[in-house]
Amino acid sequence: MTFGFTKIREMEIAELASTAVVYRHDKTGARVLSMMNDDENKVFGISFRTPPEDSTGVAHILEHSVLCGSDRYPVKEPFVELLKGSLQTFLNALTFPDKTCYPVASANVQDFYNLIDVYLDAVFHPRLTENTLKQEGWHYELESSERDMTYRGVVFNEMKGAYSSPDSQLYEHSQQSLFPDTTYGLDSGGDPAVIPDLTFERFMAFHRDHYHPSNAYAFFYGDDDPEKRLEILDKVFSEYDPIDVASTRIPLQERFTEARAVRKGYPASDRLAKGMFTVNWLLAETADANLNLALHILEHILIGLPSSPLKKALTDSGLGDDLAGVGLEADMRQMFFSVGLKGMHPSNAIKVESIIFHTIKELVENGIDARDIEAAVNSVEFSLRENNTGSYPRGLSLMFQALSTWLYDDGEGEGDPLALLPFEKPLENIKTWIANGDKIFEELLARLFLHNPHRTTVLLEPDHKLARSQAKAESDRLKAAKDAMTPEQVQAVMAEAAELKRLQAAPDSPEALRTIPRLSVADLPAENRPIPSEVRELKGRKLLFHGLPTNGIAYLDFGFDLSVIPDDLLPYAGVFGRALTESGTAKRDYVDLSQRIARTSGGIWAQPFASPVRDSAEASAWLFLRTKATGDRIAPTCEIVAEILTSAQLDNKERISRIVAEARARAEQRLVPSGHMVVATRLRAGTHAAHAMDEAMTGLTNLLFLRDLEKRVEEDFRKVAKDLERFRRLLLNRDTAIVNATMDADLFALAEPEAAAVLEALPGDGPVRAERALPDLPAREGLAIPAQVNYVGKGCGLEGSGIELTGAAQVVNKLIRTGYLWEKVRVQGGAYGAFCIMDRLAGALAFVSYRDPNVADTVKAFDNLAGYLETVHIDADELEKSIIGAIGEIDAYQLPDAKGFTALGRYLTGQDDEYLQTVREQALATTEKDFRQLAEAVRVVAEKGRICVLGDALAMENSGLGLAIEQVL
Repeated sequence: MTFGFTKIREMEIAELASTAVVYRHDKTGARVLSMMNDDENKVFGISFRTPPEDSTGVAHILEHSVLCGSDRYPVKEPFVELLKGSLQTFLNALTFPDKTCYPVASANVQDFYNLIDVYLDAVFHPRLTENTLKQEGWHYELESSERDMTYRGVVFNEMKGAYSSPDSQLYEHSQQSLFPDTTYGLDSGGDPAVIPDLTFERFMAFHRDHYHPSNAYAFFYGDDDPEKRLEILDKVFSEYDPIDVASTRIPLQERFTEARAVRKGYPASDRLAKGMFTVNWLLAETADANLNLALHILEHILIGLPSSPLKKALTDSGLGDDLAGVGLEADMRQMFFSVGLKGMHPSNAIKVESIIFHTIKELVENGIDARDIEAAVNSVEFSLRENNTGSYPRGLSLMFQALSTWLYDDGEGEGDPLALLPFEKPLENIKTWIANGDKIFEELLARLFLHNPHRTTVLLEPDHKLARSQAKAESDRLKAAKDAMTPEQVQAVMAEAAELKRLQAAPDSPEALRTIPRLSVADLPAENRPIPSEVRELKGRKLLFHGLPTNGIAYLDFGFDLSVIPDDLLPYAGVFGRALTESGTAKRDYVDLSQRIARTSGGIWAQPFASPVRDSAEASAWLFLRTKATGDRIAPTCEIVAEILTSAQLDNKERISRIVAEARARAEQRLVPSGHMVVATRLRAGTHAAHAMDEAMTGLTNLLFLRDLEKRVEEDFRKVAKDLERFRRLLLNRDTAIVNATMDADLFALAEPEAAAVLEALPGDGPVRAERALPDLPAREGLAIPAQVNYVGKGCGLEGSGIELTGAAQVVNKLIRTGYLWEKVRVQGGAYGAFCIMDRLAGALAFVSYRDPNVADTVKAFDNLAGYLETVHIDADELEKSIIGAIGEIDAYQLPDAKGFTALGRYLTGQDDEYLQTVREQALATTEKDFRQLAEAVRVVAEKGRICVLGDALAMENSGLGLAIEQVL
């Protein structure tokens, strides 16, 4: 049965172990790609071409808005209700420059169908009102006629956060400079200065014209019934008559005949005087599989490794701190390439441009090193075969890859969703061309880079007055709008804002909430699914083996105990970890080493780990050198690991200087997009030794250390080199090491002796555990950065309170995040997000907001949570949803390598299967009493918690919280 669909094409894709079928809906023309395989992590997505005509963010605001209630599910936030009570492995919506996607995933088939049902009704039958636009987009906020008006709205504040990130702005300007005549020259996310131009009429018209089956691209992946997929879609699509969607087509950008230059400013503090610069090329259309893959390999050749020729030329120039630009962008109709430097003086832009073109010219004329080509081909091929999508479902990445060709037709034919999914043939073609001596990459460099007039340069300069001028422009616009209002109109604005708050605070009716389909607690497994783990001895040292199917790839982690590293050396951990793989060894320089790693393995990298241990004040802190390799490459990969561990050149000043500068630049870059994690890490630092170590290795403390270290490298490198050598001497010891192996038994038989040889190459008789002190941090701390939004946090340890954070507390946490915090901080406060961070092992609790226009109001919301938990009545239905959601988090889907590393972390922190089963049983047995008990913990935070705010200095000064403010960027 085809349920109203015509099969267009079917293909077996052996490399993905999938059968792919393309359908067209007979009545509406809706398109479907259905992929069948045995992956239990099922994925569905419905996507629409949504090219905007301006930068009001209409596509982005609609992405939020359609998930605010629909005809069949008339609750305020169906999306949140699903987050509360689903076993989902992915649930989100995403706006791209030319499309909007609504993907869901679950390993439970009934849950999967429930998610699909709610999402389909959301996109096709949303309850869009003017208040929806006001909440998710923008509205005037006015508390009294004497006060100044402000803007509020979730997307408005989200994009203020994006516009506070120089890296985000550089990406936008680079892309837009290449596409001035198409939708890619606009900001689909929304420019905060333009978002208030969006009217309700244009908002509704955009939905009418774009959210229709004739403009829809539906995707399925996994082991669910392929016929039921079509039945579900036909039931929805058949309600509609076809419409003409020619206006949604994405045209090609007309080619430039000469290069263009763009110069922009970005908000910066007085202490920041560095610029960012990129050279950008428009390349070719995405759909040619051979060209697409060749360009991905070329990207790796140019900038994929520390030793890659273009990256090396730029970073070795000393003109900047780190590479800038996104490299190859291949998710749009026409690919582009962007590269440059950040952390440079703007006057050096012409020098950077010269280096880029000189390097490319040399590669074209003299040829690319065969070892660079081999390393790039191996790295890209390994990535394709491993298909490791991290925490994201594999089907989701395939959906986005299919859309990158499927979405684009020229009016004469449909785009092909299967153009790029089968990779064996283009990979074979490229290998054959290389073997035949064809200079394919040099030809691409000559044609698409060196002799391509469609290129731009973008220089982003620090502007110390821009933030204030932007704030003044917004203030002036608001004042002009208010001054133009009659007294009656002012009262109307106040009344509308008050009415919006009333609607936001009003609970959904029990009847409406019961419309959301979900599982019941009875559907949940009563027992955890343990990860296979065997503790073995490897010549007297601990080895954990996780016998899991890994598709022929061996994952080996060599762990070294950081407890022996004293506090003064601990901040070196990140630099030391990178130096192991990026400074060269006694046998080879760092270029040769980088090439050898890439030619031999799937990667070798260092990763710090720090966590409290259950029922202990001690920390479990390790530096892992992680590797992955195919079976035939295990031995040479382990040889490289041994070489790195025993002879890394830690006295290589040039490389250490470069590593430190890049690490500092990346830490500064993270402050805006990951400000909530900076605040959370800072808050937890005072609660446990493990978190103090984490702050020293990855937090703001580490950024301050790196800034000082950068100076010391230049002024007294001999002392720095001695510190690094002392770090190595204390840490790299076989007697305190642990090995983690994730692979099947056959691969383990090959890997075990090689791992033993690595340990035998190291010295023994390890040092003793170092003394550890918690940092003395201000009780009310303000960390000022040039941003238009804030990240507000409050938290503390619960020691001495007699409060235990159990599995039941995890259920309460689920409801706090998707209930109280969502409503108070996001919906009513206008922040993009808010989190409750619960640490069972350390006994600590913290609350953090994300891209928040407020400071004091958010702290007040955190403090009022205790009263809410003390008095709220949680009905059985709401409680059951929270239990299901919490169990979904406990049972989070993971790929095999992640399972092995998770099991290692549990072993190191004393979380055995018995303890984890107790946590699950506590969660399943949660009652309303547990909400009252957690209220006691929240009360401790309200009364004793530290406050940490990262954000705008003026907002912090005006908060009335008495923050000790320090400018950190």
